[in-house]
Amino acid sequence: MRNFRRLLLVFTLVALNYTFVNAQDDLPINAVAGKCYAKCMIPDQYETVTEQILLKEASARLEIVPAQYENRNEQILVKEGYTVLEIVPAEFSTVTEQIMVKDAGARLEYVPPVYETVTEQVLVQPAQTKWTKGRADRNCLSQDPEKCKVWCLTEVPAQYKTVTRQVLQAPATTRQTPLPAQYSTITRAVVARPAEVRERVVPAEYRTVTKQVMAAPAATREVPIPAEYSTLTTQRLARQGGFTDWVEVLCGKKVTNAVVIQVQNALRARGYDPGPADNKMGPRTNAALMQFQRDNGLPLGNLNIETLRTLGIQY
Repeated sequence: MRNFRRLLLVFTLVALNYTFVNAQDDLPINAVAGKCYAKCMIPDQYETVTEQILLKEASARLEIVPAQYENRNEQILVKEGYTVLEIVPAEFSTVTEQIMVKDAGARLEYVPPVYETVTEQVLVQPAQTKWTKGRADRNCLSQDPEKCKVWCLTEVPAQYKTVTRQVLQAPATTRQTPLPAQYSTITRAVVARPAEVRERVVPAEYRTVTKQVMAAPAATREVPIPAEYSTLTTQRLARQGGFTDWVEVLCGKKVTNAVVIQVQNALRARGYDPGPADNKMGPRTNAALMQFQRDNGLPLGNLNIETLRTLGIQY
C-alpha cells in the first residue's frame, strides 16, 4: 500500500513538471520580473505612394511668320526721247503694258494637331489578404478561449481608377497658298514717225513707280508644348498585420484610477470619444482605445506599454 502511494506521488510530480514545462514554451522570451505581457493583434500598415500620370503627350505648335516686303522706287520710261523737226512734227502712237509692282509669294496657313482621348485603368491599391476573426469552434475541447478562436484569411480585391488622357494622333502642320504677283497698267507714247527738216532733240520722259519687293519669304517656327501630368495618390500595404509576439502590458495592479483618467483625457484630447471621465475602462473607453491603436498602427487590445507611451501616459 505504501509503495502504491509512493508511485502515485511520483507520477503526480512528473505530470505537474511536464505541464509546467509545456506552459513555459508559450511564454515571452527574456521576460523581466515585475512586468506583465500579453499577445495583441497588429493591424495592417499602409504607406501613401504618389506618382505622376501622363494625361497629354508633349507636342509642338507651328506659328506662321508672314513674308516681309520692302518698297523700291524705279524709273519707268513713259515717253521716249525724240527729235523734233521744226517743220514736220513727229507723230506718236500710244502703247499700253503691264508693270509688276509686287512679286509673287505664298501664304502659310496653320493646321492644328489632332488628339485622341484614351481612357485606361490605373491600379490604386493592389490585391491583398487580411485576417478576420470568426466564431469560436463549439466543438473545441480546450478550456482556454484563445485556443478555440477561428481566424480566416480573406482576399481583398485590387482597386482601380479610371484615368482619361489625350494621345497625339497627328502633329500640327502648315499648308501653303500661292499669292500671285501684282501688276500695274501704264500707257506710254512711242514715236511713230520722227520729225523732218529741222531736228530738235526732245528728251525722254520718266515716271517714278513704287513697288513692293519680297525681302524675306514666309516661314514657320516651332513652339514646344510641354506634356501634361496628373498627380495620383494611392495606398500601398507597407507591413502585413496579424498576431504578434508577446508585448509588454500594464499589470492589473498598476491599472489605477489615475492611469485610467489619464487614458480617457489623452484620447479625448486627440479627438476620440472615451465616454464620461469615470476612471473606468468601460466599453466606450475600450472602443476609443482600440480605434486609436488602429489609426496609429499599434498593438490592438490591452493597455500595452507602446500605446501608453504614444498617448504620453505616465504609468
